[in-house]
Formats: sequence, C-alpha cells, structure tokens
Amino acid sequence: APAASRAGLRALWVSFAGLMLPAAAQAVVVPLTGSVALLSDTLHNLADALTAIPIAIAFLLGRRAATRSYTYGYGRAEDLAGLVVVAFITASAFSAGYAAIARLQDPQQLQLLGAVAAAGVIGFIGNEAVARYLIRVGRRIGSAALVADGLHARTDGFTSLAVVLSAAGVGLGWDLADPIIGLLITVAILDVLRDAAGQVWRRLMDAVDPELVGAGERLLGATPGVESVHRLRLRWVGHD
Repeated sequence: APAASRAGLRALWVSFAGLMLPAAAQAVVVPLTGSVALLSDTLHNLADALTAIPIAIAFLLGRRAATRSYTYGYGRAEDLAGLVVVAFITASAFSAGYAAIARLQDPQQLQLLGAVAAAGVIGFIGNEAVARYLIRVGRRIGSAALVADGLHARTDGFTSLAVVLSAAGVGLGWDLADPIIGLLITVAILDVLRDAAGQVWRRLMDAVDPELVGAGERLLGATPGVESVHRLRLRWVGHD
C-alpha cells in the first residue's frame, strides 16, 4: 500500500506539471487571438491539473493506519476523490456545450489562426501524454481515481483537438466550424464521462473481476479439508 501510494502521488505531481505547462502556453496565446474556444480549452486544462489536489489528499489519507472507528483504514477516501474527478468532467462537458451554443448564437471572427491551431496542438499533446501516463499507473496500482483523472485529461485533449479543427474550418471560410465541432466534442466528453463514472461506481460498490472470484473458488475447492465452496465474497480496500 505505501508503494502504491508513493507511485500514485508521483503520477499526480507529474501530471500536474504536465498539464500546467500547456495551459500556461495557451494562456499567452488567448489574448493575442481573441479565441473563445482556446480560452475554454485553457480553462479545461487548468481544471484538469487541479483535479490532482483532491486525489493527492486521498492518497495521503489512505496512508493513515486503521483505527477502532475506521477498521478498514481510509482507502475509501480515494473513491470519494474519484467522485470529485467525475464532477470535474461533468463541469467540463457542460461548459464546453455552453460555449459552443453561445458561439452559434454570436459568431466571432478568429485572429491568428495559425497561433490558435498551434496552441491547440500543444494542449492535445500535453493532455494525451498525461492521460496515457495516469491511466497506465492507475491500472497498475489499482486506482480507479487515477484512471478517471487520466480519462479527464483525455477529454481536455479532445477539446484541444477541437480548437485545431475549428481553426482549420474558419481558415477555409466556414465560420460555424468552431461551435459545431465544439458540440461534437461535448458528445465525446459525455462518453468519457460515462466510462469514468462507471469505473468509480464499480469501485464504490465493491465490484471485482468475475474471473478473480472463479480463481478464488477453484483455489479454495482444491484445498485439503475443504468439501465445497458455497459463496465467496471479495471487496476492495484501498488499492487491494
């Protein structure tokens, strides 16, 4: 458990730095271009970086020893942090959809399309790299919250990619490219939200891999002195 906690905290700080750098780069470009889409993407990247804070707090709480009140320890704190991450993804979906609808109602001319596209590419690369890293570490240590946070980073990567596509569309003379692509990305974010919420829900409800239950039943049934296995129950405690 301590080793998993250290790996999780290291992944969080790496992801925090990896997301703050593209967000800072995009923040420099936003006032030069007047791009609302890029501003929204910058805010998404910032929000994604900040999700590391509740998960880090949960990892620190998870290190505390069990007490007579919390006899299983504080491993559930990480599952609660996963709910916070799901809330961030939900907010990202709603804000992206709202920005797209507002742009449809009030179209605006983008400036410095090349800079907008470059900033979007930077955001996409940064988010996708962080997402892959968090999902890999989260699955290795059994952290649903880290996996959900990685999926959240991936949603912001989609938003960054939408900025690139919208800039290309506007450059080709299609002024509505920005809001229409924004709506499509909102749908993609909602799909990622469904996946992340499902993982957190399964962890909160103590769902385990059915193959693990079968392996446990076979192992117990093969133990000398055991006549039969009526029912085997497994549950998560922290990362185990």
